Amino acid sequence: MKDLKNNLHAPDQGASGSTDIETDALACKLKQPLVRITKREHASLGYKVFVILACLLLALLTGALLFLAIGKNPLEAYKTILTGSFGTATTFRQTIMIWIPLLVTGLAVGMAFRMKFWNIGGEGQILMGGIAATSMVIYTGLSGTPLLILMAVAALIGGGIFAAVPGFFKAKWGTNETLFTLMLNYIAINLLTFLQHQKAWQASGSSFPIVKDISDRAALPTVFNIHIGWIFALVLAVLVYFYLNKTKQGYEIAVVGDSINTARYAGMNTNKIQVRTVALSGALCGFVGYMQVAGADGTLTQSTSGGVGFTAITVAWLAKLNPFAMIVVAMFIAVLQRGSLAIQSQMRIPASAADLLTGLILFFMLATDFFIEYKLIFRGRSRTLEEEV
Repeated sequence: MKDLKNNLHAPDQGASGSTDIETDALACKLKQPLVRITKREHASLGYKVFVILACLLLALLTGALLFLAIGKNPLEAYKTILTGSFGTATTFRQTIMIWIPLLVTGLAVGMAFRMKFWNIGGEGQILMGGIAATSMVIYTGLSGTPLLILMAVAALIGGGIFAAVPGFFKAKWGTNETLFTLMLNYIAINLLTFLQHQKAWQASGSSFPIVKDISDRAALPTVFNIHIGWIFALVLAVLVYFYLNKTKQGYEIAVVGDSINTARYAGMNTNKIQVRTVALSGALCGFVGYMQVAGADGTLTQSTSGGVGFTAITVAWLAKLNPFAMIVVAMFIAVLQRGSLAIQSQMRIPASAADLLTGLILFFMLATDFFIEYKLIFRGRSRTLEEEV
């Protein structure tokens, strides 16, 4: 036994070179993990389409299993989602009303994200825009178009200043913008709660502390029976695209996002760029608050933001921060949200199951970003998933 062990560790001299190489190769192979994740240098268009379609199919199949588990027909459920979103003029209008704030808020946070500033305060900035816009109705005697213009300006300023505060602290002292903007959401919510108890803001004759209805004095005009916010949203998508890709300020945002030290070396005023960009991001969120107050709701409530500030983060990431892609992604999520309400009411599906379906589909769609940006290499194989496709 001892001789055998010695033979294993001391191979024949004539074959020692090749044996050492084989041993080293085997040892190296055994040290490798089963699966390695590496950055993908380039993904072809065909591969991207394949990944998106595969993830969408997996999402639908997983959703079908969910429907089967609760005793519902998957095909009927998916049909209900589509008809509940586009089946009638009313449902289509409701879907567009969800799409408008999602798109504009996605454009807003995407602008900050491109600079690597993680604006998680969209909720609070929307509410501050709504508060600023509503204050113009309460404290001025204007009405009609002059009031609507003044409300829009106030909302832009309110949302912009509210976002500029964490932008200034980030630029000046390097504070954590994620926590800063997130905490400001609660300040906006509590400010609104405070205003709801103020006599000038309260709705007369209501036993609950709610803000008065302003639709009689300030209501956005409609086009195709939908308030003109949808036109604003499309125009803003074009403007944001050209601002980020065709202007000097857009170039500065990109440079700061890539490397703030490089931007400083190039002589850029990085503090000014950061504060300016975050203020613009907050201003767009504030404009969403204006459209919700003057267009969708006719009043200001704590549900004016309605989770849009957080959902818009998904819109921005799925669209790869591309303003034009956000138009499609925001519509996709709006269909999911409106469709989930339809299956709840028409098929008696629990709200938790409908929300779970939405989460599953979004989870699989977010996975497309991973498989497009990275590749999996299995032990002992040189070909990657893209090469096999």
